[in-house]
Amino acid sequence: MMLDLIKAIGLGLIVILPLANPLTTVVLFLALSGQMNSATRNLIAVKTSLYVFIILIVAWYAGQLVMDTFGISIPGLRIAGGLIVAFIGFRMLFPIPQEERGMDVLIKTAKEKETSKTSIAFVPLAMPSTAGPGTIAMLISSASTLRHASEFPAWVILVAPPLIFLVVAMIVWVCLRSTDTIMRLVGKSGIDAISRLMGFLLVCMGVQFIINGVLEIVSLIL
Repeated sequence: MMLDLIKAIGLGLIVILPLANPLTTVVLFLALSGQMNSATRNLIAVKTSLYVFIILIVAWYAGQLVMDTFGISIPGLRIAGGLIVAFIGFRMLFPIPQEERGMDVLIKTAKEKETSKTSIAFVPLAMPSTAGPGTIAMLISSASTLRHASEFPAWVILVAPPLIFLVVAMIVWVCLRSTDTIMRLVGKSGIDAISRLMGFLLVCMGVQFIINGVLEIVSLIL
């Protein structure tokens, strides 16, 4: 009986981890958290892991219901995620130099820094970097399929998903906590280079998300 549970968890991790790709999230985290202290980065790591777990749970148990309620399609989810990723990528690729900002803007930014610096935990680290459109779409389709036809016992289908999502969240947390060591090794100039490179990659990823969404719409029409 326990062997079925272990097998289900292993298969779930094999399917989810390549889509979630925690290493990509680590690189993005490095690019976004270069000016933050260790305590703030650790807090973001905890929040990101929690958000990832919540997103995966909601996508599995209520994803189809939420999308049907608000009239959201999988292509729409992909296009929206692509726009968000591309926007973040452009901001990282072409940052506004400090000297070009007005004094009022700098003062306002300094005042808001403490309250806004952990906002990256949900967007873009948890979603769409880790739990992106591909992961959510896969979970929604898998939930519908496994509930009707599965080689596993019913209790395994009930117990395994939360455990799989918990393991994924823990893996994300461990990966993000390792960024402190990477920060010390890379340095400020290295972080800036990573930020610009990741910005370019995010723009490419965002455009690809949009292309995939448009192609799905075209295939539905044809």
